[in-house]
Amino acid sequence: MRRSLPEFPRLEQDAKTDVLIIGGGMAGLLCAHRLTELGVDCMLLERDRVGCGVTGNTTAKVTAQHGLIYGKLLREFGPDTARAYWEANEEALERYRNLFQALGVPLEPVDSYLYSRTPSRELEQELSAMERLGIPCQWTDRVPLPFATAGAIRVEDQAQMDPYIFLEKLVPGLPVYEHTPVREFRPGAVITDRGTVRAKKIIVATHFPMLNKHGSYFLKMYQERSYVLALENAKPVEGIFRDRDPAGFSFRDAQGLLLLGGGSHRTGKPGGGWKPLEELAKSCYPKSGVKYRWATQDCVTLDGIPYIGQYSRNTPDLYVATGFNKWGMTSAMAAALVLGDLVRGVENPWSRIFSPQRTMLRPQLLANICSSAANVLPPTVPRCPHLGCALRWNPQERSWDCPCHGSRFSPDGKLLNGPATDDKKPRNI
Repeated sequence: MRRSLPEFPRLEQDAKTDVLIIGGGMAGLLCAHRLTELGVDCMLLERDRVGCGVTGNTTAKVTAQHGLIYGKLLREFGPDTARAYWEANEEALERYRNLFQALGVPLEPVDSYLYSRTPSRELEQELSAMERLGIPCQWTDRVPLPFATAGAIRVEDQAQMDPYIFLEKLVPGLPVYEHTPVREFRPGAVITDRGTVRAKKIIVATHFPMLNKHGSYFLKMYQERSYVLALENAKPVEGIFRDRDPAGFSFRDAQGLLLLGGGSHRTGKPGGGWKPLEELAKSCYPKSGVKYRWATQDCVTLDGIPYIGQYSRNTPDLYVATGFNKWGMTSAMAAALVLGDLVRGVENPWSRIFSPQRTMLRPQLLANICSSAANVLPPTVPRCPHLGCALRWNPQERSWDCPCHGSRFSPDGKLLNGPATDDKKPRNI
């Protein structure tokens, strides 16, 4: 399924730029493209290869229908914020349409469904909230899935894509340096293995922010693992589908395969891996076979809204894009639009709702604190080099996972996922 992306050189000397972007996933690359398009001098540093992290594992549903989000936003923030969230993601979808057309890349229009297998008051409330906000949607009892449902909310004219085909066309010509990890932050500069990069503005787009000194992201987020099977010889579903229950399943077609996703659990906590997906495939698609399998990781915020904007109150020239809550495609584009304005000193209509400086006083904060405390106190090894939490063995993926902030390491200690920035010392694994 994956394709080779263009290769970029390693940064071999000191450099200077107006805007430095750290992280070569979808969000960072879209920021680099947007700034280049606006004529802004910028540079992007990637520790490995562009698109090799979470972006390479996405199921690439491009939709503004993000689970049970609008009922929650309406209750907790009011109609203005809820409507603005929809508008930001709809604008992101429209930008994708325009960009795909300009690049000559296919973006497949599909309808998006939020379904429930049992009667759900939450789903009814979501429909009511969307209708109140003027979001085009409709209820349907006919859900083309291989099991019975109690209905779904359908949003028409959303999209799905192959992110690698898109990036193959997007990244050539961008000012990117690969194999260039950032080792240290200094005021107006970062230190790499072979030089210092000075910048007027810096954007951190590393999935989970790597700088702990500011912003308290280690308290404001946690990470989840989820799993995907690519099935051959399975009946197409002709749409993108997500269960309103976080423990449920997602579906979409891709290049003659059916992508079946699910099995979410907090990183470092027990989970079933691919087993629930395999059982569903055996039951609902008995003639299918597993062509590919993979897992992915998502950053979950305290209130369900991404953090896009100034990194912290005390860092006026440092910015962040993180916490996409499983909806990385439209959120990455929204980040490029918001940050493309903020770093130029231009007002953006959505900067307030995504501001990382909004209140942390949410119920999830206490859960995050308790989880971190419970995993710091036990006198066990190995430990994560990020903030010292005890690592847990993940038997499904054969990795050491951090239950506090989601860093992951191979059996011999090689870093797989941040926010840790270094390999785990082999003697402690």
